[in-house]
Amino acid sequence: MEGMHKKFDQWGDIKCWLLDMDGTIYIENQLVDGALDFLHYLLEHDKKFLFLTNNSSRNVDTYVEKLHMLGLEFATADHIYTSGQATIAFISKNYSSKRIYLLGTADLETEFSAAGFDLANDPEMVVIGFDTTLTYAKLWKVCNLVRAGLPYIATHPDFNCPTRNGFMPDIGAIIAFVKASTGREPDVVVGKPNLPILDAISQKTRLPLAELAMIGDRLYTDIALGQHGIHTVLVLTGETDRADLADSPFQPDVVLGSIGEMVKKLA
Repeated sequence: MEGMHKKFDQWGDIKCWLLDMDGTIYIENQLVDGALDFLHYLLEHDKKFLFLTNNSSRNVDTYVEKLHMLGLEFATADHIYTSGQATIAFISKNYSSKRIYLLGTADLETEFSAAGFDLANDPEMVVIGFDTTLTYAKLWKVCNLVRAGLPYIATHPDFNCPTRNGFMPDIGAIIAFVKASTGREPDVVVGKPNLPILDAISQKTRLPLAELAMIGDRLYTDIALGQHGIHTVLVLTGETDRADLADSPFQPDVVLGSIGEMVKKLA
């Protein structure tokens, strides 16, 4: 993929910036230094942006509420796109099934129900998200359904979710549990770094992938999106240390200490 990316002084053709949230814009309930400066820059220069998160434990309304609480009163539902939304778009486009068993939080359940899905006891498909209300009974149910051969979709692949005190296990750990029991990986993983989420964003923004850029803190999700032809910027405020770059197959176009440094780069 080397050679298809451009230097910062040639990035004027970027029409929409995709901004990871956890570990990039904020960590738990605190904005990352400089995040507000960069967002104000985008607003002042009339640049499109989407807060793009793999965290499917919360729905759009919850993220809007959180961003407002952090002082980002300008954020609306149209500024946010989650792996849960992308999964709904993917299933709606590629499957006729409406009866699903959903492993997820109440927020994710609300999102799927609002999209017309039946959270049924006799499902045609299994969908798993980042379920912070996880129980053994839920895991057992998922394993039985996956073992029975139902289509099996995951919202995203992240192993950990960053917190101010370290990391909490994310959906990747759930996927590993299900595989250990059933021998099956998900048929499709929708979220970053996979193409289905970019296809959904391209459709939502009506922009080609070459006019999108991703800023995030994870090599294997955010920066790995570069394999599909978009521009990528790594920030070191979340999961990744600079030393991790040495052994990574996914290399960003630019590495920054935090997202606030983007203002100087673009100005």
